[in-house]
Amino acid sequence: MKIAVIGQSLFGREVYRELLKEGHQVVGVFTIPDKNGKADPLGADAEKDGIPVFKFPRWRVKGQAIPEVVEKYKALEAELNVLPFCSQFIPMEVIDCPKHGSIIYHPSILPRHRGASAINWTLMQGDKIGGFTVFWADDGLDTGDILLQRQCEVLPDDMVNTIYNRFLFPEGVKGMVEAVRLIAEGNAPRIKQPTEGATYDPMQKKENAKINWDQPAEDIHNFIRGNDKVPGAWTVVDDQQLTFFGSSFTRNGPAPDGQPLEIPGASRPALVTKTGLVLFGNDGERLTVKNIQFEDGKMIPASQYFKTADSAALQLSEEEQKVSEEIRAAWRRILTNVSEIEDSTDFFKAGAASMDVVRLVEEVKLKCNGLQLQNEDVYMATKFEEFIQMVVRRMRGEDGEEELVIDYVEKEINNMTVKIPHQLFINGQFMDAEGGKSYDTINPTDGTAICKVSLAQISDIDRAVAAAKEAFENGEWGKMNPRDRGRLLYRLADLMEEHQEELATIESIDSGAVYTLALKTHVGMSIQTFRYFAGWCDKIQGRTIPINQARPNRNLTFTRREPIGVCGIVIPWNYPLMMLAWKTAACLTAGNTVVLKPAQVTPLTALKFAELSVKAGIPKGVINILPGAGSLIGQRLSDHPDVRKIGFTGSTPIGKQIMKSCAVSNVKKVSLELGGKSPLIIFHDCDLDKAVRMGMSSVFFNKGENCIAAGRLFLEESIHDEFVKRVVEEVKKMKIGDPLDRSTDHGPQNHKAHLDKLIEYCQTGVKEGGKLVYGGKQVERPGFFFEPTIFTDVTDEMFIAKEESFGPVMIISKFNDGDIDGVLKRANDSEFGLASGVFTKDINKALYVSEKLQAGTVFVNTYNKTDVAAPFGGFKQSGFGKDLGEEALNEYLKTKAVTIEY
Repeated sequence: MKIAVIGQSLFGREVYRELLKEGHQVVGVFTIPDKNGKADPLGADAEKDGIPVFKFPRWRVKGQAIPEVVEKYKALEAELNVLPFCSQFIPMEVIDCPKHGSIIYHPSILPRHRGASAINWTLMQGDKIGGFTVFWADDGLDTGDILLQRQCEVLPDDMVNTIYNRFLFPEGVKGMVEAVRLIAEGNAPRIKQPTEGATYDPMQKKENAKINWDQPAEDIHNFIRGNDKVPGAWTVVDDQQLTFFGSSFTRNGPAPDGQPLEIPGASRPALVTKTGLVLFGNDGERLTVKNIQFEDGKMIPASQYFKTADSAALQLSEEEQKVSEEIRAAWRRILTNVSEIEDSTDFFKAGAASMDVVRLVEEVKLKCNGLQLQNEDVYMATKFEEFIQMVVRRMRGEDGEEELVIDYVEKEINNMTVKIPHQLFINGQFMDAEGGKSYDTINPTDGTAICKVSLAQISDIDRAVAAAKEAFENGEWGKMNPRDRGRLLYRLADLMEEHQEELATIESIDSGAVYTLALKTHVGMSIQTFRYFAGWCDKIQGRTIPINQARPNRNLTFTRREPIGVCGIVIPWNYPLMMLAWKTAACLTAGNTVVLKPAQVTPLTALKFAELSVKAGIPKGVINILPGAGSLIGQRLSDHPDVRKIGFTGSTPIGKQIMKSCAVSNVKKVSLELGGKSPLIIFHDCDLDKAVRMGMSSVFFNKGENCIAAGRLFLEESIHDEFVKRVVEEVKKMKIGDPLDRSTDHGPQNHKAHLDKLIEYCQTGVKEGGKLVYGGKQVERPGFFFEPTIFTDVTDEMFIAKEESFGPVMIISKFNDGDIDGVLKRANDSEFGLASGVFTKDINKALYVSEKLQAGTVFVNTYNKTDVAAPFGGFKQSGFGKDLGEEALNEYLKTKAVTIEY
């Protein structure tokens, strides 16, 4: 179809590019005149492609079409006009001229918010649903028949930029292309706009963006975010106009400490705090703004309102002087209308636009060894001299990212001061959940609350996914060299090691893990995991593949291993930090970003990990941590269209639900580590001392809360009685007690519901005829302690023979001497296949049994011997996919084949 594109901006350029890809003929592009010597992106691209480009300053004079302009347009014989974004008034002689008429993009769900400031008003009105409309142009103002509409949720803290970048821009481009496709196919509808709900909203200008303080805080928040960037909501303080940017709304909770700032008309003084400027509505609720702009255009972090300007200007070294001149040259290339860049030259007053900000950030990155500025940094230092001072400070490491504000819970415990974050971690910041929702996390040693933890809501999940998507698609992480990514992960591992005692203490009080085990395994293996995968970052490689040549030409085919995108990770409560590390390390190594849900009952080490990730320099948005309910967070991540992979460790029924949701939503990639009932076969020709020792470890390690715990021991009949006798003797020696006591062998179970489940499990075993040799009861003391338990005479049909206890319960069954195939049949008669083990001195027997056992891991004359370099994962209903080792990377990569003909 022959198309005329009428409009401007990056949005217009992307629509133009996609129309060309669809095979349409763009016969002409009509855009705005060059500004300060720079062409609009749409016109610039079209000129490069050799498309006729027209830059009429106007189409009409005194309401009448200019004949020469209309004639030039008609000469192109377009069949359809596409107006992706157009700030000019186009006469009806042009609108109605083509065979198919004209279609226009509008960033609201018409008939609501007609007018040029639709996005602003969507936010200012507090709409919960936003979106865009593609409509047929008529002689009214945004009143034409609807061709198609697309909706999105408006997040509580969305601003014009965030909703535009997240949905209105990318989906709007797709929507325009789809609309043209429908027209070309003859299937484009014309739906008359309803009159009910129609609004026309005036254009937002500086003069009508003054804040009215006599309204609720949420309305003030909506007004500020609706005016964010352009034109900017403002008020007057001390006879000076202040414009506010970056608003977030907070429900409930006490106001933070800060220095008061009187604002005329406000119900109470604002507070300048570490997180920004806290403002109050007439309902007593509050909002926080991040940045303040003064009348002269200078912008500062709101938290620095009362701080004096930086001390004396830096004296630049000879090398820094060279960098300064290179950046001055970059300014000169961008500001082509300015003859000389003086120290006092203001970037924006000299004509720079938002596109130029992006270009300047990239220029600095090239000239300053990869120094990554944010767009916001340019707005904070608009004059050349200020900009250079800021860049040099960043290069010297004196002026990095804004301070991470953490509302710690501090506890004096285990001979140290433990500082525990307890809020959600989203986009590099700790924050309360929507509505201030929270819950108690419980210390299983005594059943008391450790602290309140933020309880993530749907809007928090969506905000975290949006942050992860932005970090992946547009942030520093996605552009980073793999070796630099590895360097950050090594740094993160070093920080975890520096804080290992604190991490182990938090793990102990939150999960009940014995401190010495937490230090060695929970934390120690987590550190090893990050170091192992950090080394893989620059070793993820594709292959060249010989294919049949397209004679007389030749072909080169190669593969690329690429990250998937935003990954949702859901982990269990038995090894809170280690399960995080097993999945997250591989995920980050591959270059993905992550939204992680720790178990609701054990969130604290994940939040401490988030703090360390910031200190390691992991860019914001790469890691997001959401404590809360699995039924809400896990389900939303599984359903979310922007999440491309789910890694889950947990129960088989939940794994099935996640797999189903991933398939229905957007066919996500999934890896599942699910339930187990791991068999351990002990033959009479084993080293019995070692078999007893390792058999106990296979069951009682980490209080039995172990994915690969031996769920059933098969003992050859001739050693059965002796083995049971020795195990009972050893179990009686185990010290049950406070996990922080270095002499404790066996701590409390993780939480009350699990303790109750274990009691019921053992009662069922006794009812079915299992012989309870030892334990089976709750320990008479505060907390969630359960006795190490031993059952014998367990037959194959019993519940306890088939189902996992996930606790310190040893299930023992006999098999006849020499009946190898018989015991293998019984061991494999399970829908689970996570791990298994065999003890024998006969190497032939060991190899035969290890070959026949249907499990993802087989231990021979050992147990629980996992290593970061060895793949880990199950068969059958124990799941699929691998953690650890090189194979784990495959779970977080996709393979692309590229074929070149030459």
